[in-house]
This record gives sequence, structure tokens and C-alpha cells, in this order.
Amino acid sequence: MKILKLLNKIQITLYVFLFLIVNFKVFSNEPVDIWSLNQSEQKKKEQKIKIENNLETDENSLIIKTINNEESKILEDGNLSTSEILLAGLYDPEEYGLNIEMWSNSEGEELKKILNDIEKLNLSFDSKEILEIALLTNSYTPNKNISAEEFFQFKTNYLIKNRDLNLIKKYLIKNKKMPNQSLLIKFFVDQHLIESDLENACSLFDKIEVDDEYLSKFKIYCLINQNKIEQAQLIYDLKKELGLKDDFFEKKFNILLGYEENNENEISDKNVLDFHISHRTNIDFSYSPDENTSNLIWKYLSNSNLLETVDQIDLLDEQKVKMIEKATHEGNYNETDLFDLYKRYQFNINQLLNVKETFKLLPSYEGRALLYQRLILTIDKNEIIDLAYKLKNSFNEDNIQDAFKEELSKILSKIEFDEVPSNYSTFYNNNIISNDNIVKKIKYNNKILHQSKILKYFSDESSIPKTEKDINDFLKKIKKDKKYVFTTKDIIILESLKSDGIKIENKFDNLYEENPDIPTDIQVKINNEEIGTILLRIVQIIGEDDLENLGSESLNFIVSVLNELNMDKIRNRIILKVLPLKV
Repeated sequence: MKILKLLNKIQITLYVFLFLIVNFKVFSNEPVDIWSLNQSEQKKKEQKIKIENNLETDENSLIIKTINNEESKILEDGNLSTSEILLAGLYDPEEYGLNIEMWSNSEGEELKKILNDIEKLNLSFDSKEILEIALLTNSYTPNKNISAEEFFQFKTNYLIKNRDLNLIKKYLIKNKKMPNQSLLIKFFVDQHLIESDLENACSLFDKIEVDDEYLSKFKIYCLINQNKIEQAQLIYDLKKELGLKDDFFEKKFNILLGYEENNENEISDKNVLDFHISHRTNIDFSYSPDENTSNLIWKYLSNSNLLETVDQIDLLDEQKVKMIEKATHEGNYNETDLFDLYKRYQFNINQLLNVKETFKLLPSYEGRALLYQRLILTIDKNEIIDLAYKLKNSFNEDNIQDAFKEELSKILSKIEFDEVPSNYSTFYNNNIISNDNIVKKIKYNNKILHQSKILKYFSDESSIPKTEKDINDFLKKIKKDKKYVFTTKDIIILESLKSDGIKIENKFDNLYEENPDIPTDIQVKINNEEIGTILLRIVQIIGEDDLENLGSESLNFIVSVLNELNMDKIRNRIILKVLPLKV
């Protein structure tokens, strides 16, 4: 009944709309006192008549197509329980040794708890990689004590937190019927818009239908920007018939289409689209953000070079200086700008010489300026590290630690690790930004099993028969070498080979003892084939750590779990990342 009512409503809207078109044409043939119309109204009317004349032959078909799209969406909404909608993801399950039923045996309440815990963590690259596989593999959604909408929300949260716009676009295009997709689409278009990349922001609307007021206005604006004026006008008129009411957008719409003169300077920061249109239609655009300004607007201003420069900041304006520090922490000002601001403060020689005591007597922002000035003046490496440590702590205390991140790494990188006092070694290591993008080559060491050429099997560079011969030959040598000690990493290799069906001669069974410490809850899930939940538990365990920093025992049980579940491709990734010697 609900669907029929909606369809009737749409049909009525169509009839009304066509009636208006017909009557408009009738009325347009009647005498009109054109001198009674103001200039803008006349211009708008002429433009609309032109649109109607150009679209006379296909106007109705376009409207009907729109209506049919609406009908289709309603019918789909009426069948949200179908497997077509519940089966969603991005990766083929076989790609990672998974299957579409990977969540079928999972318990919803437990899933929600684990996923909520994961969302609170600053996951390492390795953790995120496994989480992405778990959440974005094509599979049916879990159905025990968790709704499809709830599960999809976790996927959306991950994608937004990960901020990979290309990945989001692929996911949206492939999963057009997922619940609550408007939030993810809005994130995608807003992020591109704040980066002044309107082309990419608009590209999504050619692939996906939207039925959200904000996104509909965004699509209309994209059509205007693409000079598809007739389409923009048609959609806008239809949306108004269906209840769209936004005075600000209507004014800007009329200005952009040339219906009205651009003689008003109203600025709206309600959302990114409004702010962008305000910027575009205001020749003398000027906007000063404050502590209540949303981060999206801050980023728009930053990327569009609309923020005031630090040399314009009044150093006596405490709130303004603090606002610059916070904006730097959030990535809207460059660290260089902030430290240029700090350099503008004037301190006497006594303050600089007695900096470690003096900075405590100053307001926190001014104390940071003093510490920084003294830091860049000194050449003593011990003092540099000590001052950097104190400066970092000051940022941490005010919860703006990311304002001193890149600059700190640059300062510390000029000092070799062996020059660092032992009490500062942890501070030094934690604040050096390493380049993880450097691709390192494997260097094989055939004296150690887990560094030997046996590893080629896990990168598909060696066949099973060859690997079988190589491993047995290697173990034969080890058996003769009484000094060789099996490590946990060696055992990981051997047990993984055995799991894949590679035959190791029985005479080598007593060379080592395999006893992975798999937590009871995970073993129960293995037995119950709760594949998805197990992957999430692995993400939980790795957490914020890199795989290389995991203990051998933790690594052993993770690989053992993956062996039991036949997740060879995920396992191989982990093995090749952690075990080989790399240069």
C-alpha cells in the first residue's frame, strides 16, 4: 500500500507538472504588458521560454524517465531484504581465500563491540590492510542481532576515516543500493570540493542517482558548471515541485543562470556547497573563521588560499594565536606558518638564556614561541633534544600535538641515533617520521630457514615440487648441524608449508616442537567458521603496531589461525612482510 501511495503521488506530480507546461504555453500566447515586468523577471522568463522551445520534443520523456527512476527506487526500497542488496563489497572473495558467507555465523552484538573498539584505535598500515579486506570483500551481511544498516555504517565509517577518495568512488559505484549511502557520497563530494576539485566531485553524479536534498542541489550546481543549463533547470523545477525550499540556494541559482544581477554579498557557511557558491558569486569575498567554524570550512579556506597570513596576526590577540595553533594541528595552516609566527615574538637575552625556567612563567603559546626560538639558536645536540622534548610536551598538554610533528621530525633527523642520550631514545624513535614507501628487496640468507630461498614459495616464484625438495634438503643439512637452533619464525615457515600440503619427511618431525598459543575465543570461532569475526580479532590484536614489531609468538598464532582457515593469500602477505631480510 505504501508503494502504491507513493506511485500515485508521483503520477499526480507528473500530471500537475504537464498541466503547468501546457497552460504556460497557452498563457504565453496571450497579450502581456512587458513594461510591467522588471528587467530580471523578463530575462528569466525569456530563458525559460527558450528552454521549453528547445525541449518541446523530448521534455516529457526526460520527466517520465525521472519519474520512472523514482518508481524503480521505491520498488527496490520495498525489497530491502533481497540478497541482491545484502550482498555487497568491492573485492572478489576468492582473491583472499574467503567466501560470501564469511559473516553468516557471526554474532552481531560481538561484532558491534569489536568494531566499536577498532574505530577508537589509530590502526597501523598492516591492521588497516586486513580490516579493508574484511569489510570490503563481497559477502552477505551478518544477520544475528545486527541489521544491514548497522553493518554498512561500520563500512562507511572505515572508508571515511581512511579518506581514500578513489576507493570510496569504486565502492559507491559498485554498491549503488546500499542503505544510507548519502553520508558517504556527501563526504566524497565535499572532500573534492574543499580541494577545489569540482570536476572529480561532480564525476560521481554521472554514475549514481541521488535522492538527498543536499546532494540534489550539488548535482544541479554541477550541471550548471558543466553548462547543462536545461537539465539543471528541469531538475531544479522538479525538486521544487516535490517540496525543495531553500531561499539562499534559489538566489544563487538565479544569479548563476543569469536570471538576476549579482548585487548581493550574502555568505552561508552552513555547508561546503553553500560556502563555495558564496565564494564564487561574491567578487569581494571575505570571511574570517573563528573557533566555531567547521573544519571543512577551514580546509576550504586553506586550500583556496583565503586564510589571512601569519604576518597579519596581532601577537597581542591571544585567541587569534591559539586559533592558529589549533588550525595547524588540524592541518589547515602549515607548520612553517606557525613557527614563522613564533619567530615574530621578541624576547630579551635573559629570557632566552634561562629558557627552561622562563617559559613556564609565560602563557602557553608564548612559552612555545620562546622554546622554539631558543631551540633554533642552539647547536648543542643534547640541548636541542631536551628543548624539543619540552616543546612537544607543551603541545601535548594543550592537545594540539600535531602542530609540531613534521618540524620535530626534521629537527631530530639532523641528529644520529647514537648521539641521543639514553633517556631520550624512545622520544627520538617515536617522533622520527620514516618513509615507509621505500620498496626494499629481499636478501636471501640460506643459512637461516626463515630467510632462505624457501620464501620464494610464498611469492609464487617456486613450484610445490621444487619447494618440497628444497625444504627437505634444507632440513637434512640442519639435522647434521647440531648447532642450529629452530626459532619461532622457522616454525612459522614449516607449519605453513605443511598446511599447504607440502610433504616433509617424517624423520624431521623431532627437529622442533610446534605449539601455537591460540586464544580460546578464536579457536571457538575457527570451529564455528566465523571467518569475518576472526579477521576483526586479528585486526584488534595487531592494532596500532606494525607487523614487524609484533612478538614472534603473536605472529605465530596469527599465521596458525590463517593456516587453519586456508587464508593463504593473507598469510603470504604477512610472511613476506615480516620474515625476510630486506635491504
